[in-house]
Amino acid sequence: MEKIKSLADLRKMKESLQSGMTLREKSIDPASHIQVKVAMATCGIASGAKEVMETFIDEFAKRNMDAVVTQTGCMGYCYAEPTVEIKKPGSDPVTFGFVNPKKVNQLIDKYIINNELVDGIIPVNYEKV
Repeated sequence: MEKIKSLADLRKMKESLQSGMTLREKSIDPASHIQVKVAMATCGIASGAKEVMETFIDEFAKRNMDAVVTQTGCMGYCYAEPTVEIKKPGSDPVTFGFVNPKKVNQLIDKYIINNELVDGIIPVNYEKV
């Protein structure tokens, strides 16, 4: 934990803790929120998944969008890391590969907000039971 050296540091810590509480509150009913799952297995982390996850969190906060961003283990798409699964309320999840921090804005603007498909979709290779 970082030492608090100023009032600005204290405010920054307060905002960070409050955003964490908001995330926990949203987890009670995740189906009513945009859900973003970032694959954070070894291959994802090595490919930049941590930065992708942080960018999603920052962008949703800047845009004041109601979303839950979480990490998950391996999705099985090591060749396409970093991979991200996005589930909008009332829709099936869509998995995107080769996501980088620059592509996060494109995914939010085009796919999440405007329902436009974006390059990098990984076809579903499983069926619902």
